Amino acid sequence: MAKRSAPEVNAGSMADIAFLLLIFFLVTTTIETDSGLNRKLPPMEDVVDPPIIKERNIFTVVVNKNNDLLVEEKPMEISELREAAVAFLDNGGGKGDDACSFCQGEGNPDSSDNPDKAVISLKNDRETDYKVYIAVQNELVAAYNVLRDREFARLYPNAGLSFVAADRKYSDPRTSSNEKEALKPKLDAVKALFPQKLSEAEPSKTN
Repeated sequence: MAKRSAPEVNAGSMADIAFLLLIFFLVTTTIETDSGLNRKLPPMEDVVDPPIIKERNIFTVVVNKNNDLLVEEKPMEISELREAAVAFLDNGGGKGDDACSFCQGEGNPDSSDNPDKAVISLKNDRETDYKVYIAVQNELVAAYNVLRDREFARLYPNAGLSFVAADRKYSDPRTSSNEKEALKPKLDAVKALFPQKLSEAEPSKTN
């Protein structure tokens, strides 16, 4: 009896099949992204003598390893942090050259002179939960946005946008160049009134 030959497998289309499978998995696979903070580092500057900051112009925020919040050395809930930061930034306690003409705060002489000199100092422990760290950061940034929204509405009442919405629109790649050119000077003017001076100290380790 004649020996039966084994059938040959046509492998000519295997490359096409592999390529189609690769495309399928690229299209259908979802990539998880971690939540984080949008931060832009300031440009490098040669500062010989750093400016002297008065203690009343520094708003200290500390988060310990137990996720407890201390603001100006006093316990505080995260839900109260935004209001406290707004009060500090908008205090307007300066006199003369340090006076703030647009501030609506109490004018407490023991708090910040004006928004340009006000600095928020944040320090957390190395064992602080990341979600607590993010929550504190969000509240501090939100405090700046509250005041920027107010000033944007005051300076540009016919814009039909808040500062946050205008800034989001400016950052949107779908926004036309003409619209961005119109928004940029308005955003810069409001940022100059309430510059975001959020300083983070190196995390510490407590026993």
